[in-house]
Amino acid sequence: MKQIRVLLIEDHFLARMALHSVLSGHAQIGIVGEASDGEAGLTMYRQLLPDVVVLDLRLPRLSGFEVIAELRKEFPRVRIVVLSNYQGSEDIYRAVRNGAMAYLTKDASGEELLNAIQNVNRGLRYLPHGALDRLAERMPSVDLTPRESEVLACITQGRSNREIAEVLHIAEKTVRIHVSSVLDKMGARDRTQATIYALQRGLIHLD
Repeated sequence: MKQIRVLLIEDHFLARMALHSVLSGHAQIGIVGEASDGEAGLTMYRQLLPDVVVLDLRLPRLSGFEVIAELRKEFPRVRIVVLSNYQGSEDIYRAVRNGAMAYLTKDASGEELLNAIQNVNRGLRYLPHGALDRLAERMPSVDLTPRESEVLACITQGRSNREIAEVLHIAEKTVRIHVSSVLDKMGARDRTQATIYALQRGLIHLD
């Protein structure tokens, strides 16, 4: 089985060593690099092009939020797992909005971290119930039509309007109307917020 190549970006030495110890014990994981600040993390990603990045949000030189945004700008398909002490809904939302595909707090188990890395490597989001619960507090109830539910399912899969039109066999203009309606009904500012809400409420399940 091909190893998942992982880059660790964590400024605390002991925390970084603990992560290395936990992950290197799994045959599926290969630690290809470790960085202690945001700038170094960006440089190492550009050089190593790992499969998955595991990073903290509180970093010197560049914050984790800035690292996520910069990596997403340069490498749109980058796969990032956030592992942080921050537990506020705004922190979680901001990280996911910027492009993180998983968000764990540092009290997560090694098994949960491994699951997050494996899911993210497959292109799937990984948001534990605790994180989703905190995010959902800011979102109202919603009643979607069957077609809007289909559109929402496509949104959570990361499909563009053109791709949704092809999947549902409808015009792209019609897709835009449905997307606008979905976001409005959900009180979501963008597709990321709509996805988070849908997953937390069980409106959509990512298998």
